[in-house]
Amino acid sequence: MQRSLPDLAARLAVLPDPRDRRGRRHGLVSVLLTACAAVLAGAKSFTAIGQWAAAAPQDTLARLGTRMVTALSLRIPPSTATLRRVINAVCPRGLADLLGAIPTADGTSTAAVDGKTARGSRTATGAAVHLLSALSGDGQVISQLPVPDRTTEATALAPLLDPFDLTGAVITADALHTTRE
Repeated sequence: MQRSLPDLAARLAVLPDPRDRRGRRHGLVSVLLTACAAVLAGAKSFTAIGQWAAAAPQDTLARLGTRMVTALSLRIPPSTATLRRVINAVCPRGLADLLGAIPTADGTSTAAVDGKTARGSRTATGAAVHLLSALSGDGQVISQLPVPDRTTEATALAPLLDPFDLTGAVITADALHTTRE
C-alpha cells in the first residue's frame, strides 16, 4: 500500500530548526526528507538511514534538496551524525501532527491509542524514549508524544488528544488508561 503525503516539504518547512545558525550545512527540510525517504525504503535505525543517504543517487539527493558542492556539482547527503542529531532534536509530536491524519468530527472517526518504546533510542546517559501514539482507523498516525520519565502512559493521554475536536469519535486504549483521574 502506498501512502501519499502531498506537500510534505511545505509541511516540514513550518517546523522551527532547533539547531544553532552557525555550522548548519544542510537545511532542516532536506535532512528530514532524507530521513523520511530512507525509512520508506526500509531503514530502521539511524545507521541504516545514514547508509541509505550515503548510497543514494545524485538525482534522488537533488529531489530531496541536499547541499551541493558547487566546484564539483555533486550533492552531499547529511551524515549519520547530522541525521541523528536533527531527528532527536525535532519534537516527535511536531512531526506526527504535521504528517499525520486529521481526525474528523463526523461521528464515524475512530482512533486507537497505544504506547511503545522506540527501538534504538536508549543512550548511555538516558533511558529509551517511550511514545504514546494515536492512530486513525485506517492506521495513519494522528499524533504522538513522548511519555515523560517516571510517569505512565495514562498521564500523557489527555495532552495527546487535547488539540483535537473528538466529538462523536470512538477512542480505544489499553486497560492501563482506565483510571479515575
